[in-house]
Amino acid sequence: MTNTTNPSIDTKIFRLGGDLPVRRVGYGTMRLADGPGDPTGPEARIWTPPADRAAAVRLLRTAAEAGVTLFDTADAYALGAGEELLAEALHPYGDGVAVATKVGVVRPSPTEWVPLGHPAYLRQQAELSLRRLRTERIDLLHLHRLDENFPVAEQVGALKRLQEEGKVRHIGLSEVTVAQLEEAEAVAPVAAVQNLYNLANRDHEAVVEHTAGRGIAFVPFFPVAMGGHAGPDGPVARVAREIGATPSQTALAWLLHRAPHVLPIPGTSSAAHLVENLGALDVALTEEQFARLGSGTGAS
Repeated sequence: MTNTTNPSIDTKIFRLGGDLPVRRVGYGTMRLADGPGDPTGPEARIWTPPADRAAAVRLLRTAAEAGVTLFDTADAYALGAGEELLAEALHPYGDGVAVATKVGVVRPSPTEWVPLGHPAYLRQQAELSLRRLRTERIDLLHLHRLDENFPVAEQVGALKRLQEEGKVRHIGLSEVTVAQLEEAEAVAPVAAVQNLYNLANRDHEAVVEHTAGRGIAFVPFFPVAMGGHAGPDGPVARVAREIGATPSQTALAWLLHRAPHVLPIPGTSSAAHLVENLGALDVALTEEQFARLGSGTGAS
């Protein structure tokens, strides 16, 4: 694994699609759809609107006031209620707010996430997202998942048509391989890829490298998962103590140090954790600490 950080680059800002500047720690809103007692992490249901809607609205506004510029949601989060919540909190969106949402997954039950890439369906869902977000143009529209039942060209082509109509500024993909990304790029410019990636799961290393070379944002979800790196005497905790940061900040700092096009979107329902996550932008790792975290040794 190579670290492609360039010291001459503003490490706190990335220009999505070359023209949309966002701070490199965004906010993932998925957690706001967790119900009381629901499982978290990859097993989360994301089925119901927040029980305390006023608190969720305050948290989103706090995020914007604290400097978050990239807010990530999806039409599948709480059956569209996630988009409605974001609009309630932040509309009208100023120049300092970029909204990313996703289409291409249906939710027939709280435990099912089923890809559906019919081009007409994707266009319909984008129209519904525009209404729920109360906007005329979505800053970044991700294809939530590729559907093997439809050609990639048709699925991405539906998003490209929306872009040509002025309803989408930039196109993104989620959970794709390099080969799938290249197939999509043959149809339309791709501004961002949102894949699972963190200290505990680096299966998409090739995608990180490919996007770096193409100027495409790589947006890791579940970014603070640490797996075997966690623990009071694990590598993350050891490096965190060395640099005077929290383990979560250290895990995010590792991602930020990985390459200047990496934009983690941690989610939280806590204002304190929100501020803590943003603090990762000010955490500096040495090359030795970065390598140590990546190897998982934690040895001083």
